[in-house]
Order: sequence, then structure tokens, then C-alpha cells
Amino acid sequence: MAVSGVVLFLFVVGHLLGNLKVFQGAAHFNAYAEALRTVGAPFFGRGQLLWAIRLVLLAALGAHLWAAVVVTRASWRARPIGYHRLTAVETTYAARSMRWGGVLILGYVVYHLLDLSFGPANPSFVPGDAYHNLVASLARWPVAAAYDVAMLAVGLHIYHGLWSAGQTLGLNRPPTSGWRRGLAALIAGLITVGYLSIPTAVLAGLVR
Repeated sequence: MAVSGVVLFLFVVGHLLGNLKVFQGAAHFNAYAEALRTVGAPFFGRGQLLWAIRLVLLAALGAHLWAAVVVTRASWRARPIGYHRLTAVETTYAARSMRWGGVLILGYVVYHLLDLSFGPANPSFVPGDAYHNLVASLARWPVAAAYDVAMLAVGLHIYHGLWSAGQTLGLNRPPTSGWRRGLAALIAGLITVGYLSIPTAVLAGLVR
């Protein structure tokens, strides 16, 4: 779970940095989208390296889901009878939301691909015009709202994931545990705000 989580975390950061180019206008954003398909040329054909990256991400996602199932089943086996009353003491909302948050994120990823990568979910989809497709999609407030909810789930997932990684490595011990939790929250917060800024700007007419 840790290794696959690192791969997915790096993708989330890289994807955000690319998406923020939407604030530079259509030309810059479409140039970025086109560069993703021509990266590696002339050693790779158009889109070949991009598909290789997609396969790596798909493998990381599969490994992450498999690890989540294994951990969940182990947890259930450890206590087959649920608590009569469970009081959260050393846990956080981010930790308790990891399972349903992961399912929500997975569902949104599928929709996101159908919306912006392949087009069936976007009635205004124009092949090759990534900027238009993004703006046309997020200008619909239900889509923007779903995007916001998914990104909040991503933020919680990242926060708990970073904190858990430090816990696994034995780094979250006094007196450093407080600022490490704060650092995890800061990183997750910045990523979440970055993603949320895009639909907010589209709905506000700042990006159109």
C-alpha cells in the first residue's frame, strides 16, 4: 500500500501542476495536453509513453485497492464481532473515511476519464481541445460540485496517507509528532486548495 500510494501521490501532484496551467489560458493548457501525447519523441510514437505511464498508474491503483482489501479483511478477522459502542480516541475523521473515500475517488476517476479523456460524459467534448473540454465540463455546477467533493476526499486520503507513512516508518514520535501531523495537513491542504481553485474559477467566470 505504501509503495503504490507513493506512485499515486506523485501523480496527484504532477496532475495538479499540469491542471493549474489552465490559468495561463487555452494556448498554454492545450500545449501542455499535447506535450503529454508527444513526450518521449522521437524514441516513442505519439501517445506511447503516455499509455505506458497510464499502465503504471493502473497497476499502482490495482495494488492499492488489493492492499486496502487485504488490510480491511485482516481488520475484520481481528474483531469479527463489532463494538457495541465505539468512541474515537486516537483516530481522526480522515482515518475513518479512508474506505468510503477511496470508493468515492475511484468512482470519480472513472467518470473523470469518460468526461475529459474519452468524451462520452461530456456533451460539449471536442477532441484535441483540452481547455474547452475542461471549461465546458466544470461550467456545469453539478459536475463542479462532484469534482469538489472528490477533491476533498483526495485531501483527506492524502493527509491520512502521509501521516500513516510516517507512523509506519516510526517517525511520528514525540517531540516531532505534532509538526509532522501539521506538515501532512499542510501538504494535503495545499493540494486540495489547488484542485478546488479550478472549478471555482470556471464557475466565477475567471476561466472561460
